[in-house]
Amino acid sequence: MGEEVKLLGTWGSPFNYRVIWALKLKGIAYEYVEEDLSNKSALLLQYNPVHKKIPVLVHGGKPICESMIIVEYIEEMWSHTPLLPTDPYDRAIARFWVKFAEDKGSAVWSMFYSRGEEVEKAIKESLEMLETVEEHGLPDNGEKIGMVDIAFGSVLYWLGPIEETIGVKLFEPHKFPRLHKWFQSFLEVPVIKENIPDRDELVVSFKRFHENLQTSD
Repeated sequence: MGEEVKLLGTWGSPFNYRVIWALKLKGIAYEYVEEDLSNKSALLLQYNPVHKKIPVLVHGGKPICESMIIVEYIEEMWSHTPLLPTDPYDRAIARFWVKFAEDKGSAVWSMFYSRGEEVEKAIKESLEMLETVEEHGLPDNGEKIGMVDIAFGSVLYWLGPIEETIGVKLFEPHKFPRLHKWFQSFLEVPVIKENIPDRDELVVSFKRFHENLQTSD
């Protein structure tokens, strides 16, 4: 349990912050290594030779990749401050919504990376994702932050800068009051508030990257 914990990540990545939030919520000390994805380090290539991407959690010299798999690992390795319910059925429901966030939340990033008609398709899919969550609601974890909150919080916080970058507005309070209320409560949790990138800085970074993306062949 006392083995060294290291996180390889990059500023501005929602997947990176999923892991940071889980570690912070459980009070796990770790060393953070900022990666330059335009010039990937030998360490990153060594620890994630398959996908060569962040985040990578290194625990006792052993790497774990993929953000929600890392969060699951953290949950299993350090059982205090649980991120999943204790009841098997409730755990299954939580995992269902985590998978939903993983599968459907990707449409948000498709809006950012796509061109032409593909952008409209991604916008439609993102709206459908928001409408589904608004209709059914997320599992109530009381005042505690859980794995579902981590998964959806990382989708919704980054949705705002992406909306501003591409010039659309999907997540409006009057259209999604239930989800908006949940999101505002999520942002007020101290661990989240203290460990989240500045929105304006994200917008500047995203706009610069998106401009280059749209002009490249």
